[in-house]
Amino acid sequence: MSFVKGQMVKLIIGITMVCAFALPAAAQEMKIGVVSLPALIERAPQTKSSMDALQEEFAPRQREFLAKQKEYEEFQAKAQKDFAVMGETERRNAEKELRDLQREVTRLQTEFREDLNLRQNEEYGVLQRALLKEVQDYAQEQGYDLIVGDGVLFASNAVNITEEVLRAVEANYQATSAR
Repeated sequence: MSFVKGQMVKLIIGITMVCAFALPAAAQEMKIGVVSLPALIERAPQTKSSMDALQEEFAPRQREFLAKQKEYEEFQAKAQKDFAVMGETERRNAEKELRDLQREVTRLQTEFREDLNLRQNEEYGVLQRALLKEVQDYAQEQGYDLIVGDGVLFASNAVNITEEVLRAVEANYQATSAR
């Protein structure tokens, strides 16, 4: 019987010690926030600025493509009207030129889209890294212990700090662009 009593005393002392160490950790309040990075990227002023810069960067190539496309359409319309009165050789030459123009238009369009997508992805990556840094800075300034992003299925308004972070991002953007 004394063996069982000794084991019970040890168990009670062990449970008491675990509770004594666990209470301060449980009593300490953790500050947790949730940020929707896609919403932040979509609404950040840096996004509009980056997309405007890309639009400006690719505008000459887009004009070139549109001009070549218009040239193709005009030549195609003219050739359609003139095919009936053209000789065989002239008709083959016009068809060949039409095919060549069509290939060139397709090539220009494909190159334009690929290059634009590549640059958009590059800019998106830069933007994403910058906004993640902004979220981290905001979290440290506000004393957050944990910020959760992607993969959150539900977050109440009490922990969703996307709007506050967006206001901080906008303020930082205005401060840096005012310089």
